[in-house]
Parts: sequence; structure tokens; C-alpha cells
Amino acid sequence: MSLDSPVSRRLLSDEVFHRLRDSIVRGELVPGEKVKDSELAERLGLSRTPVREALARLADIGLVEAKPGVYTRITTLNRRDVEKTLAVLRSLDRLAIETAVPAMTERDLRSMREANRAFERAVAANDITAALEADDRFHAVPIAIADNPVLSRIVEQLHPQIHRILYRKFSTLLGGRNTIEHHDQLVDICATRDAAAAADLSGQHWSELGGHINQLFDTNQFADDVTAY
Repeated sequence: MSLDSPVSRRLLSDEVFHRLRDSIVRGELVPGEKVKDSELAERLGLSRTPVREALARLADIGLVEAKPGVYTRITTLNRRDVEKTLAVLRSLDRLAIETAVPAMTERDLRSMREANRAFERAVAANDITAALEADDRFHAVPIAIADNPVLSRIVEQLHPQIHRILYRKFSTLLGGRNTIEHHDQLVDICATRDAAAAADLSGQHWSELGGHINQLFDTNQFADDVTAY
């Protein structure tokens, strides 16, 4: 949904939070861009209170940074910070996979395959938003089976940060095919109930993802972020 579309009066803070979060992920609000609650409130047709609340929540998850009395801006894309975020997500995903595999049912495996087919269709249609949603559905299966509230909470908090990067990745030739193939391989290994092998493959994919993202930095794909290098 566009940032400029009218906001309903129901659950304003949540709706503003999701609207701003998605605008940051899509790059409509670019890394390093200064934002003002008064201007955002005017664009959204709201008072400043729900906008301030949403900005505070975005700061909590690392999408917005503020220096009181000086600026509030969209967090810059920094190679080192991205690498650290990927390292945490790699560990969490390995834990989820290794925990979940022994308990996976045929229905769970089918859900993962269906999510990957949706991802494949989205990539073919160059629908990046749908690709991210399908990718989330794929990874949500083992996370749910792992039944670890702490793991789920941290992954949910980190998702918007990595989505900013994946949105760029899926916009380039680096996005899509390799992820589809990895997903298929992972489901096949999960079906064998080899939890250790599945976790290893997951870790390998995250390492490859880190390599692709480094290529984006190396080829100036984050040129709108003056501190990216």
C-alpha cells in the first residue's frame, strides 16, 4: 500500500508502523533520508501522535535512528551491520531447522513446497513483494514447528532489516533462481529426517546470501546510501 494512501482510524499506530516499515523496505524512504513526524503526519492525514509512536517502534527494530534535537532518519545500510545481522539470522535459522526436522510431517513439507512454488511464480513475475512474502512463508514453517518463542520473536524483529537487503537482491540478477533451488534441496533433505544435514545446508545458503549481498555493495547497488562503503 502506498505511503500516501489514507489511513483508517482503526489501530492507527499499527497501521502507520506497517506503512512506514514497508516504505523503508521498498526503498521509498531511502537509507539516510531525514524524516519529520509533522511531514509524515500530513502525508498520512493524521495527527503526529501515531506517527511518533510508529517511528519509536521502527527505531526499536533498527530501521530508524534518531539524535534528539538534531535529526530522525532512515537507518543507513552499512556492510558491517548487514553482515552481523546475517550471522545472527544464520544461527537462528540453523537452530530452527535442526529442531524442527524430526517433528516435520508430510503436511509441513507440502507447505514448504507450496510456498516455494509461490516464490518461483513471484520471481518469474518480478513481483518482489510477493517473493518476500512467499520466502517468509517458507521459513515460517520450521520456525513454527521449532516452537521456541524467543527464537520466533528475534527473527520477527530482524526480518524488516534483512527484507531491505533482500528487496534489492530480488531486484537484480542475483535474486531468485539460486533461492528456488536451495529451497527445493532443503525440503528434500528435511524429508529424509537428517536434521544435521538440513541445518548445514541452511547455513550454507545464508553464507552464499552474504556473498551475493557483498556483490551488491561492491557494485554500488546501495549508492543512495552515502555511508554504505
